[in-house]
Amino acid sequence: MNDNAAAIVILGNSALATARRVQERYPQARILGLQGRVEGADALYANAGDCLRQLYRDNTPIIALCAAGIVIRSLAPVLEEKGAEPPVLAVAEDGSAVVPLLGGLAGVNRLAREIGEALGVAAAITTSGELRFGTCLLEPPPGYVLADLEQGKRFVADLLAGQSLRIDGEAPWLANARLPLAEDAAHRLRIDAQAGAAVAGELLIHPRLVLACAEQVDEHLPRHVRQALDAAGLAHAALAALLAPRQQMGNATLADAARRLGVPLRFIHNDAELPPAQLTAPGLSLRLAASPADADGIGQARGRLSVVGLGPGAADYMIPAVRRALDEAEDLLGYETYVNMAEPLRPEQVRHCSDNREEMQRARHAFALAASGRRVVVISSGDPGVFAMAAAVMEALHESDDAHWHGVELEVLPGVSAALAAAARAGAPLGHDFCLISLSDNLKPWEVIEQRLEHAAAADLAMAFYNPISKARPWQLGRALALLRQHRAAETLVVLGRDIGRPAEALRVLTLGELEPAMVDMRTLVIIGSSLTRRFPRAEGGDWVYTPRWYR
Repeated sequence: MNDNAAAIVILGNSALATARRVQERYPQARILGLQGRVEGADALYANAGDCLRQLYRDNTPIIALCAAGIVIRSLAPVLEEKGAEPPVLAVAEDGSAVVPLLGGLAGVNRLAREIGEALGVAAAITTSGELRFGTCLLEPPPGYVLADLEQGKRFVADLLAGQSLRIDGEAPWLANARLPLAEDAAHRLRIDAQAGAAVAGELLIHPRLVLACAEQVDEHLPRHVRQALDAAGLAHAALAALLAPRQQMGNATLADAARRLGVPLRFIHNDAELPPAQLTAPGLSLRLAASPADADGIGQARGRLSVVGLGPGAADYMIPAVRRALDEAEDLLGYETYVNMAEPLRPEQVRHCSDNREEMQRARHAFALAASGRRVVVISSGDPGVFAMAAAVMEALHESDDAHWHGVELEVLPGVSAALAAAARAGAPLGHDFCLISLSDNLKPWEVIEQRLEHAAAADLAMAFYNPISKARPWQLGRALALLRQHRAAETLVVLGRDIGRPAEALRVLTLGELEPAMVDMRTLVIIGSSLTRRFPRAEGGDWVYTPRWYR
């Protein structure tokens, strides 16, 4: 199965129970339900065909709980040549059948067997070679790569026609296969890192054993690596990783070289970690690990720290890049409520939950983890850059002189902020110039808050209040409203959005004259309109609120 989290696609509520059973086997998989027909899915889609085709184009494994014919007809317009597709399966909505459809070289049969095991049924495997031999010779495990797919197809066809084979090299994953082995067989399976094409009657698989150690880095590094491989007589596909000293962790040219070579980039503390050099070239050496597993264990990856915003709470409001970062993370840090909102998570992902007032400690902990080579996510609700963790992370990095922290791959992924979510529910109350103000005086004096309120009110800006009130600060919203009433009429429109995007969502429209602090708690987003903000009736009841784009 490829690295993308699977999509479990259902057309109606009758398939939801089976979908949940499949999701228990693959916690990262998301259940996608047809809008208007499914309740309780992780996300909704409007058109089944469009949804399936987009998932296919995105290389997302598809587990469709519907008739196989629906999947086939939907994907027919976008099918590409065999070998370039994600796994695609049809599963009966009651869990009684599992049928692999596409992705034989992407692990679809393995996925089908796993789902069948989870549902207590036998997968309907139809691949001749896999049925006969108990393995797919054309899909070697991680750490090995098939040299020539077309040659491989001919080789398997010969075996199915009655030919036997011998194995030259180490192929531990075939120990329990039902292959027609014979010492004097004319056909052979060769496991070899050496360069050279497979000959007739041969299946060539390259083990990824070669480590390229870069000592000098420039834009020509990929060419130098390929030339060194050629000089050593090693297959380009046998390259397992590009290695470099740890102090080069932030080198963008090095990262680009690894991308162009199509291999991971890893970093080493010293040469003692490495096997002996097989070939030395200017600024470069090639080393050969004992096995793909050994090659995979040398050095550390460049750590990655993603600071993400979940949006207001509903899965539909989370951007795909945030979901991917959560799925790929090894460590997740945040306030426990927000970490729980990031579900589904895998059992092996480490959760580091802390109090919501420990932002700087959390940021420093995140950098320490990422600097060790781990993939780390710091979680905020809403947008991480709006009164949330992105600023704390930047501050922690700015204050640090630790070169390893600065070498971490750092990214900030946006989310739908509470103000924008509440405004969207109401209509467009922030449709003209507006400002966001936190009424918490934990990090700034109340005098500064009052000054900013005064200026924003005088400028006739619409405003959104974060942290409007709490048990520790019961008086501040009242003071803020008293100040605003010196500048705004009692008829000024106000929107209160509580838990927008969550099950307890509530939206209320009233006026500044009607607003009382008792109507608000810490989970309420308060929007104060400008003098031009207006409302009109919704067809389904209540009011739409908007601030026009023009001004007097």
